[in-house]
Amino acid sequence: MKWMLAVLAIVVPLCAAYADEYVHGYTRSNGTYVEPYYKSSPNNSTFDNFSTKGNVNPYTGQEGTKNPYGSTNSPYGLYGSEQRGYGSKRW
Repeated sequence: MKWMLAVLAIVVPLCAAYADEYVHGYTRSNGTYVEPYYKSSPNNSTFDNFSTKGNVNPYTGQEGTKNPYGSTNSPYGLYGSEQRGYGSKRW
């Protein structure tokens, strides 16, 4: 019984850390209504978002389409220092 409590003490906080968030429906300033939806838990990674390529939204079944590295259409590349003009790349 004690080992089961020890396992639960470890597993329960981990599950809570990866909980998805429910977003209530709302009306945008232009009058468009946005239906309620679930989003992945906020963290410092773009690789585990439902909308990122390689992931699937478990609630809708939709495959992600966004590049986890950001926009590749920028002439400054993918790195913030280059976007701010601190890099040595010139296009």
